[in-house]
Amino acid sequence: KLGMKMVIATPAGYELDAESIEKANQISAEAITPTNDPAEAVVGAGFVYTDTWVSMGQEGQKQKRLADFEGFQVNAELLKSAPRVKIMHCLPAHRGLEITDEVAESENSIMFDQAENRLHFQRALLKKLMSRQ
Repeated sequence: KLGMKMVIATPAGYELDAESIEKANQISAEAITPTNDPAEAVVGAGFVYTDTWVSMGQEGQKQKRLADFEGFQVNAELLKSAPRVKIMHCLPAHRGLEITDEVAESENSIMFDQAENRLHFQRALLKKLMSRQ
């Protein structure tokens, strides 16, 4: 079993479905906790992972999603309860929306290391897939 505690903070209406939470909890040594309160989610966190609020193909929902995700921005105020937290983002980031410049460029941010490591993984995966006979 995987042994990490995970808290998933989303606005109301964006929660993972109960079946996904149940399946994840079956393989986890710790419970996965959903919340609609980002401040609750970061208390004592070791890592905070955020993503874009409006993905490709969701441009028509942009205004609604921006309104729904208001208050979920990863910023210095939110992170006061987790001063040594590492910040992750799959990139590209929409700075000023889901994350502030201050946090993205902080010493706690590992976003760019994460992106670099993803490149190496993707290259290895492509090599593996292309070498199959």
